[in-house]
Amino acid sequence: MTKEKRSNKWAFLIYKESAPDNYFNVLEELHVPFVLSPWHDEDIDKKTGQVKKSHKHGAFYFDSLKSYTQVSELVADKLHGPAHVEIIMSPKGMYDYFIHAENPEKTLYNIEDIESGCGFDLNKFLTENNPDLLKQIYEVMRDSQLNEFSDFTDFVAEKHPDLLSFVFDKSYFFKVYLDSKRYNIEKMKIKLVEDKND
Repeated sequence: MTKEKRSNKWAFLIYKESAPDNYFNVLEELHVPFVLSPWHDEDIDKKTGQVKKSHKHGAFYFDSLKSYTQVSELVADKLHGPAHVEIIMSPKGMYDYFIHAENPEKTLYNIEDIESGCGFDLNKFLTENNPDLLKQIYEVMRDSQLNEFSDFTDFVAEKHPDLLSFVFDKSYFFKVYLDSKRYNIEKMKIKLVEDKND
């Protein structure tokens, strides 16, 4: 008999018609960090052309390794979801699947409708997996008049607190960029003075 695969990150599915009305509270009572997609209620079945049953994709982030059977039974028993569960190979892939970020031919779902609980760090999950985030922060930095990393960090903390953990994670990039920005400004000032004296 082959040994059952184990993981601490498992993906699952629940359907609106069979999930408990208080599915969120049920999940909270499990005391396992989790994240849920928005209700996918506009997905089209490619074979039939019909709208699929409304459903949510979910992910458990356990503190220890769990087997397929353990997670499958948990989902079927507590959430009345399909018994089939899958090991999460890529949190980025889950994020994309949650809102169809990488599938423009599919319905794009609202990132604001992602749910999480039991200590799951949703801000970190979103910042680490959102491909546009670095671009957004870069534009904030580029368009600001700030040249010092400390000032920029304070500015982000005040105006965009949801982006702060991402700035910390990528602090080397932002610091180097600001150093370069400041150097270019100094270089331009020197050139202006030299041009004036010529």
